Amino acid sequence: MHIITRKLTLSIIFILLLFEKSFSFEKVGTTSFQFLKVMTSARGCALGEAFSAATNHSDAIFFNPAALTRIRNFDVSVDYLDYFLDLSHYAVAAAYTVQNLGTFGFHAIVTDVGEIKVTTVDALGFVDGVYLGYTGETIKPGSQVFGLSFARELTDKFSFGITAKYAREDLSVKSADNFMFDAGLTYDTGFKSLILAASVRHFGPEVKFYDKVNLPRYDASTDSTYYRRYTGKSYPLPQTFNIGIAFYPVSNAQGSLLHSDNQTLLLAIDMVQPRDYDQQYNLGLEYGFNKILFLRGGYKVNYDEESFSAGFGLAINKYRIDYSYSDFGDYLDSLHRFSFGYSLN
Repeated sequence: MHIITRKLTLSIIFILLLFEKSFSFEKVGTTSFQFLKVMTSARGCALGEAFSAATNHSDAIFFNPAALTRIRNFDVSVDYLDYFLDLSHYAVAAAYTVQNLGTFGFHAIVTDVGEIKVTTVDALGFVDGVYLGYTGETIKPGSQVFGLSFARELTDKFSFGITAKYAREDLSVKSADNFMFDAGLTYDTGFKSLILAASVRHFGPEVKFYDKVNLPRYDASTDSTYYRRYTGKSYPLPQTFNIGIAFYPVSNAQGSLLHSDNQTLLLAIDMVQPRDYDQQYNLGLEYGFNKILFLRGGYKVNYDEESFSAGFGLAINKYRIDYSYSDFGDYLDSLHRFSFGYSLN
């Protein structure tokens, strides 16, 4: 049994490394479905998204599905993000563990752009002294993601998880959808509370909004119109490979450097290799008091605009509430995230 488990673990690691090799190029702005990059977990984002090894609730679905095995019974989380340009980003995740079988999870993400009034050049002009450009039509673009996850402990130290999900983006003039997968591993080293993790997100086929379109072309020399067929170009998904480390230097656990009955200190680091950018690094720090109050901070390295983040959390009985603030530099607004969770362990 141990030999089979070891071979399965090595196989999963090998597959993850193959995925990582496919991301080792920098092509800024050449991936589709950019909404998949938006994370909504307030705790994870307050830690600078250094969360692939540190996550331990149902929102692990968004970072590393293997960490779902840390849920011993049932957990649900609901997230809200007040995004740029009055966009609203909603997410829900739930996970349930079946003894001796594994942990099953579900998640959904919805991006609400709101209503946009359609304007055209033909409609531009003044009506009764008022400048108008509206056609009277409104559109509601947006995106949705739905997914199912499964995670299982291979040994008392190794866990793996996989997510199959469906994503759709509606741009009003055209829409596209796709199926994709996430996969991850966690490894509890048993050394000083050190946890290692690896995950691949958004692995799937390329996305094409336009397939074959017949467009009219006018030939002035012959005063005639003919049709020319165009084939739309496809773009890859924003695949991301993460390697994470989480460590509790202060806690009441046996492997901590400093023992404390009512205080904890978590350090987390993620190395991120996105498909369309150079290698990036996420750093996170969380201080906890009496398992009730949590103060968090994070920092991102080698990002265009993102830098530091901060937040706090409250856990009372089976309920928790989290808030995060993320700075986006001088030209973009800061982001505020809120998460609510319930755990039955």
